[in-house]
Amino acid sequence: MARPALKTLTTGAPEAKGEFIRLCSSGRLKDALHHPFRDVLWSDPNLFAHVFRACRAIPLLHQLHAFAATSGAAADRFTTNNLMLAYADLGDLPTACRLFERIPKPNVMSWNILIGGYIKNGDLGSARKLFDEMPTRNVATWNAMVAGLTNAGLDEDSLGFFLAMRREGLHPDEFGLGSVFRCCAGLSDLVSGRQVHAYVVRCGMDIDMCVGNSLAHMYMRCGCLAEGESVLKALPSLTVVSFNTTITGRTQHGDSEGALEYFSMMRGVGLAADVVTFVSVISCCSDLAALAQGQQVHAQVIKAGVDKVIPVITCLVHMYSRCGCLGDSERVYSGYCGLDLFLLSAMISACGFHGQGHKAVELFKQMMDAGARPNEVTFLALLYACSHSGLKDEGLEFFELMTKAYGLQPSVKHYTCIVDLLGRSGCLNEAEALILSMPVRADGVVWKTLLSACKTQKNFDMAERIAERVIEFDPQDSAPYVLLSNIRATSRRWGDVSEVRKNMREKNVRKEPGVSWVELKGQVHQFCTGDKSHPRQGEIDEYLEEMMAKIRQCGYAPDMSMVFHDMEDEEKEVSLTHHSEKLAIAFAFLSLPGGVPIRVMKNLRVCDDCHVAIKLMSQVTGREIVVRDVSRFHHFRDGKCSCRDYW
Repeated sequence: MARPALKTLTTGAPEAKGEFIRLCSSGRLKDALHHPFRDVLWSDPNLFAHVFRACRAIPLLHQLHAFAATSGAAADRFTTNNLMLAYADLGDLPTACRLFERIPKPNVMSWNILIGGYIKNGDLGSARKLFDEMPTRNVATWNAMVAGLTNAGLDEDSLGFFLAMRREGLHPDEFGLGSVFRCCAGLSDLVSGRQVHAYVVRCGMDIDMCVGNSLAHMYMRCGCLAEGESVLKALPSLTVVSFNTTITGRTQHGDSEGALEYFSMMRGVGLAADVVTFVSVISCCSDLAALAQGQQVHAQVIKAGVDKVIPVITCLVHMYSRCGCLGDSERVYSGYCGLDLFLLSAMISACGFHGQGHKAVELFKQMMDAGARPNEVTFLALLYACSHSGLKDEGLEFFELMTKAYGLQPSVKHYTCIVDLLGRSGCLNEAEALILSMPVRADGVVWKTLLSACKTQKNFDMAERIAERVIEFDPQDSAPYVLLSNIRATSRRWGDVSEVRKNMREKNVRKEPGVSWVELKGQVHQFCTGDKSHPRQGEIDEYLEEMMAKIRQCGYAPDMSMVFHDMEDEEKEVSLTHHSEKLAIAFAFLSLPGGVPIRVMKNLRVCDDCHVAIKLMSQVTGREIVVRDVSRFHHFRDGKCSCRDYW
């Protein structure tokens, strides 16, 4: 589009100055320096401030600096301050420092500009040193330090600066208060946050948009969703930031459905989502395994033009993976031409979650060939993929590469993957020795991983010993009790099974109920073990009865060790038939058209009996059945599972 013609104005006229400032503000620096506007600049050196602000390149700034020096404007403190600000903003701090040193009497603005430059370029030490040397400080000085420390994650130091500012009798403005609330959020310091909130109310700034959004964010991060939403409702209007605060808060505290409701409300009032919104909303779809909603959000992402933004792509890869669509994850990933470590780690993790360890290894090798340096997150995703695909030798090799070639310190999560690898290979003693010798403190998860391996490898003596260790870590965690009970049931030690369940009752340990869900036309249908409340329950029971008869003909025999031993065999079989994943799969068979893969999500590990039954269901129906349990995806096809019967 053609630029508007420049106005013909008389040099020195107010209109000429106004036009000059307008050109600078709109980035048309070349036009602003064109004759006759150059004469306007010579007539009023204060206009150099607008020229410096419009400059976006160091070479051009050097020329403008020389021009200002020639005109004599550089001797003016106001002009020098703005020149110093331009150098600091463009990252040339040495030149900014030299300019500062040449100012005969630097004012507060001079000091603040240099402090801000150091903070912007990550040199908080120099900023603090300069702050301590300042003869006088104003609110902007303190705001800069509080914001800089908060942005750097030094929340305790930031809060300390705010308190010192108040002791000096200074009143922070909306930007300083916003930084303080963010620092309280980072510390999860609800007490300090409430105290600052009280100060804000006394000052009458509780309805300021900047302050209100930051205050709501603080409450959300501290787990007080209702208080955070109350703050937002009291604001004069709701902005994208306000909605993002609520959506992110609900997402972080597990209320994904509530977050999606706010997203719909946001769209309903005509506000356009930004990158922050999409990242949170896609994460909600991932948590709920809501594929249809995730696809709709993906379409909105493309329409908004943010489908090439790395955090959004990474969330999409994760979302499609968690919804059981690894192919869609791969298509989203392949649409990005660059190399990003976080995106690559997400794709490696997706492959591992679906039992595609060889693909994960190939991606890692491609990354290495491209010259990228993996970090701890990348190695964790890679080791997880190896452990879920039984790639013992590759996993051990990558663990050595991580520690020796790259000098990275493994966390307990990395060691857990190696323990899982060793356990899968039957190397239980080596796995236990690794836990006892690792330099980081073991947690309950790494011991539970070994306990699960003991069950799979049928080393029941070792399982008894390891179970005691797991229970020591968290006596209220039902998982080790359930595993121990199943191990004893497998050996038909019914008296010992009763003892485990007695201990659970005495300690008030409750087994988490199995819940499975399936999405149909954007609506999530949830099923609990033994639940009879679904509107189509009669059809589901009838279908299950027919299906169980078919798979019995293929060799299915109910695993009675999965249910209470004091039940009659017929009751046991009925109980097994009505496990939540079987109910969800039956509903999906009844509701989805033929040929469409069935995708079911479960909150717990798939039990042995259901695993066998679902394999046979996939065989007799010719349908692909995808089940996501608490640790991985199971892709059932033609009577086989992608986990190779180890999960």
